[in-house]
Amino acid sequence: MQYAVLCYHSEDAVCAWTKEEDDAVMARLMEVHGRFAKTGKLGPVARLMPTTAATTLRKTNEPAVILDGPFAETKEQLLGFYVVEGDTLEDVLAFVRELGDANPGGAYEVRPIGLYLPGTSNAGAA
Repeated sequence: MQYAVLCYHSEDAVCAWTKEEDDAVMARLMEVHGRFAKTGKLGPVARLMPTTAATTLRKTNEPAVILDGPFAETKEQLLGFYVVEGDTLEDVLAFVRELGDANPGGAYEVRPIGLYLPGTSNAGAA
């Protein structure tokens, strides 16, 4: 089963890191990525740009409105994500524990991925 590992952290804290601090965190994360990639179970990995670069399509009324920014009222922001393959949730949690050790603060949320491929036999399959 595939899982999304969503990486949350305080964007203010992460954006305050010096280049050296950011490089050190990324180097530790790359070590974790490398070990997990060798298992063949690491899918796409993305580091998102700051929320100030976000654009939101809000559908509260018709027509929908396009707005600059994420407009989320949270202390932590979604800063990136992984797609990983795990036989069990515990397999994925072992990977996430390593990510947590490599990257101070924040939180990782793990969600099973249900494929949505309209018009195929996999539509809605988990």
